[in-house]
Amino acid sequence: MINKERVKLYLRLAGISLFFSSLIDFASEPETGLKSTINYIWLLMYLLVLHFILFEYTLPFIKFRWKRLLVAPFLIFAHLIFYAFGTFAWRYIGIQLHVYTPLTAYESIIEGVSDQFGNTVGSILFFGITRHIHDHRKLRQTAQQLRLEKQEAELNYLKSQTNPHFLFNTLNNIYSLARDKSDLAPESILKLSKILRYMLYETSGAFVAIEQELKIISDYIALEKLRYDESLHVNFNYDVEDLKQALPPLLLIPLVENAFKHGVSETRNQPFVDVHLMVKGRKLAFFVKNSTETMPEVVPVKENIGLSNLRRQLELLYTDYHLSVQQAENVFHATLKINLASHV
Repeated sequence: MINKERVKLYLRLAGISLFFSSLIDFASEPETGLKSTINYIWLLMYLLVLHFILFEYTLPFIKFRWKRLLVAPFLIFAHLIFYAFGTFAWRYIGIQLHVYTPLTAYESIIEGVSDQFGNTVGSILFFGITRHIHDHRKLRQTAQQLRLEKQEAELNYLKSQTNPHFLFNTLNNIYSLARDKSDLAPESILKLSKILRYMLYETSGAFVAIEQELKIISDYIALEKLRYDESLHVNFNYDVEDLKQALPPLLLIPLVENAFKHGVSETRNQPFVDVHLMVKGRKLAFFVKNSTETMPEVVPVKENIGLSNLRRQLELLYTDYHLSVQQAENVFHATLKINLASHV
């Protein structure tokens, strides 16, 4: 079956070829320019069919298939015959139908065939080169689209991992309150419902306003604080010049979650969490510091699923960012810096 899109491509190329041919004809010989253009239209009707068969069927048929190379010379020879003698014959038919004006008189058929074939070589080169450029650009666009679709699929996969991980940790907190028959359990469930509503209905898009991300961080901190007494000190502040500025949803929450789950929850004396966000001039800086137990020796920080997923999301989303985590004595530091303008 003939591909309609390919036919449209060849028709567009024919239109471009006709346009430039007409410009050359009218510029070189204005008195015969119109007749030359009509002649070229007649010949182009024939050449268009030959070009389509050559580039869409013959060459792909013999390309990279050594068994078919045996018939390649016969196919190429057949095309040469159609281009040379066929073009001359098509010219003769046009003359008989009075749609082609013979502007050049040939003394013999061989001379006419040679001249007509020489004129078709330029057309073959034009269609071959422009077709190759078009297909190459189309291939690059397709590869780019596939890359974007793969990236989006991976981002969705990372979100699908992060959200249950976040929910699992939060439910553990509520479970501990319910186990202790705490009066705060109903309140914690209410706060969790707000967070889940945000995760279900506000994070499906690629971006949310920074103020929404700040609200979810604040709600999460309030939920976590229900588990602890007054000994826990939490400091959450921000300096954002534009609260409507766009940010991928739930991008910052893993660092805050990590501070509570792997820091405060394991600290027995003077637990604390400091969270500070600053966004100015499309430059984001997010600092999270939390208490930990004394480390007996300096060891490399082992990143959990939340931090690993965050790092991969940053790789997919931005070209200019920096995420560092550092374990010191009694303190864990996490620093995230993003050039928001570097979003891919």
